[in-house]
Formats: sequence, structure tokens, C-alpha cells
Amino acid sequence: MSDSLHSNPSNLQVLYEDNHLIVINKRPGDIVQGDKTGDTPLSDVVKQYLKEKYNKPGNVYLGVVHRLDRPTTGIVVFAKTSKALPRLNKLFSEGNTQKTYWAVVKNAPQKESDTLIHWLVRNPKQNKSYAQSKEVPNSKKAILEYRILKKLDSYYLLEIDLKTGRHHQIRAQLAAIGCHIKGDLKYGADRSNKDGSIHLHARSLELEHPVKKEPLTFLAPPPNDPVWNACLNG
Repeated sequence: MSDSLHSNPSNLQVLYEDNHLIVINKRPGDIVQGDKTGDTPLSDVVKQYLKEKYNKPGNVYLGVVHRLDRPTTGIVVFAKTSKALPRLNKLFSEGNTQKTYWAVVKNAPQKESDTLIHWLVRNPKQNKSYAQSKEVPNSKKAILEYRILKKLDSYYLLEIDLKTGRHHQIRAQLAAIGCHIKGDLKYGADRSNKDGSIHLHARSLELEHPVKKEPLTFLAPPPNDPVWNACLNG
């Protein structure tokens, strides 16, 4: 992936920042937390950004609250204080956040809108989850609601409300109903996107401020490409 597909301190897309949290619009090449690839994680980029912005000597505190898959784009929240981190973790783990995703799929789902319920089995070796129609050993219940937002020339734009937060949940559940996300080879798309992204975007997030207790709503513009641009137009 080219450098333009990764965030760095000078091109970081900051959607919101205050004393307690910072919200980033993640690019498709960004990895949220360090892993075996050894690539610089987004958490380190944000730390560097804060260090430069505020001329901070020494280490900058930053807590990872949740993650997005590497090829997915959109909203990622980080805690800037040790007071905010456990409170944000609790909001996410207890499902007290409203997450909306956009997905571009090749095939239309059978219904305009529906609730999908599957049981996901994770295969760590493949880094993949498999959706089952009924409960099986080692499975976790996965629920999402979708609606068709727009019909494009060759694709459909779905808006998804996530009710549970499972590994690769949207990718696995949409694949299970034959609606493969554009570019998502791992879950059955017929071709990849040139930049290694998939057309899955964490579009909006609503939550209560961890310290001030006021409602916050974040909205992330999708990446600048012809398909996403068609989703925004008209």
C-alpha cells in the first residue's frame, strides 16, 4: 500500500478532540494496534500527532478503546486520559454506543431491510469468522440490522446498525446472505480493491462523553474514491 493510504501525523483525519478523547477517521491501510506485521499502528501515529501538537516532552498517554479491521475505514476512538479509558471501555463492552456502518455490496439482499442473526465461529489461524444459522459449539451470537440506502450502477449501499461486536461480524454475516462487500476477497468478493481496502466504513458513532456525560455524535466521510463518491452524491 502506498503511504497515502496510511495515516501519519501530518495527514491524520481528526474528527473530534478534547481533553479526554480523540476521534480519528481511519484510512484503509491503518492498523489500529500493533501486531506481528510490525507496521506502525494508528495508536502510535496519534501519540506522535499529540506530542507534536502540544510540544509534549516524554511519553503521551493514549488508550485503545476499540478496533476496526485493517482494510475497513472510519471512526476510531482513543482515550487521552486514564480516567476516560475504563469508562469508554465500559460503554463499548456493554453496548452503550450506537454504531452505524456503510457497506457497498455487489448483490442486493432479498429484503429492503432486515435483522440478521447468526452464530459466528472464529478461526484464529485463518483470521476469519464463519456464520452459522444456528448455535454451534464455540459460537457467539451476532446481530445486525441493515437497510438498502442506495442503488448504484453496479452495487448497493447498505446502512448497518451493529447490535453486537463480533470478530469480522459485518463481513461474515453479509457474506452468509450472498452480499459480499466490494473488495473483500477473504469473504468471497470476486476481486480485490487496488489499494487493499474493502468498502466497509464506520460511518457514525453515538455515545455519552465518558467524563462530561453529554451525548456525542461523530460522522466520518468515506474515502475519496468513485464508488464512495457515488454513495454521497444525489
